[in-house]
This record gives sequence, structure tokens and C-alpha cells, in this order.
Amino acid sequence: MQTKSRLLDDMARVANGAAGVASGLREEVGTLVQQRLERVLSGMELVRREEFEAVEAVAIRAREEQEALEKRVAALEKALATRKRKPAAKTAGKAAQKSADKS
Repeated sequence: MQTKSRLLDDMARVANGAAGVASGLREEVGTLVQQRLERVLSGMELVRREEFEAVEAVAIRAREEQEALEKRVAALEKALATRKRKPAAKTAGKAAQKSADKS
């Protein structure tokens, strides 16, 4: 029985050692992959998230201002068109009145 117990103890030690090596290897591979990715990404001229969010906020504000200005221009054009029609109607009425006066 003692040989089986010793054999099992040795197998348990080997398994624990292999697990420790696998864990260390996993950490080392993870570190190497992270370093490689950082090197590749740094060469790609990407922007940081903070910079992107700041530019995005500026773009959103600009779009909102543009939409507001478009509405304002449309309202002004409508008001201008309305004002142009009213004097034309008065002018036409005055011309008809002048021709009636002449007859």
C-alpha cells in the first residue's frame, strides 16, 4: 500500500508542477501578446478614447447648431416670401384702381 501512496504522491507533485508551469506560461504568453499589440497599435496612429469623445461632443453640438440655423433660415425665407406677396397684391390693386380712375 505504501508504494501506491508514494506513486500517487509523486503523480500529484508532477501534476501540481505542470499546473504551475502552465499558469506561468499562460501569464508570459499574455504579457508577450499585450506588448506586441501595444507596439502594433502605437504604430497605427489611433486616437485615444478621450480625444474621440471630445471631438464627438463637438460634432454633436455643431450638428445641433446647424439644424437650428436651417430651421431659422427656413422661417426667415418663409417670412420674406410672405412679405413679398403682400406688397405685390397691394401694387396690383393700386394699378387696377388707377386704370379705373383713368376711364
